[in-house]
Amino acid sequence: MDYINTIGRRKTSVARLYMNAGKGEFKVNDRELSDYFPAEILQLIVKQPLEATGESGKYDFKINVTGGGLTGQAEAIRLAISRALVEQDEEHKPTLKKEGFLTRDPRMVERKKYGRRKARRRFQFSKR
Repeated sequence: MDYINTIGRRKTSVARLYMNAGKGEFKVNDRELSDYFPAEILQLIVKQPLEATGESGKYDFKINVTGGGLTGQAEAIRLAISRALVEQDEEHKPTLKKEGFLTRDPRMVERKKYGRRKARRRFQFSKR
């Protein structure tokens, strides 16, 4: 098996993933997964597709992730891993689709409008 290259996005985060057969090692921006995501919940989010398909410990992942915050980056990595697993074995698709791991979350921050304090929040109105 050669490298499988996929991409995942969430908010402004972009994760580029390279997957190959291995022992289950994660390298995120040349750091260990537990070093890059110190919060246990974020590590759990990243590993969800592997747990759902039972593929834990079979592949090594090299991930380059940019933009956004840690939660957005973790969810972008989750989408990239899900896409890589489907590319590796098409039988994983129904399981991952049912869990919602193959759906790109389209929600983005709404832009600020002129004449407003934020995207929708108006300045305080004063009658007098």
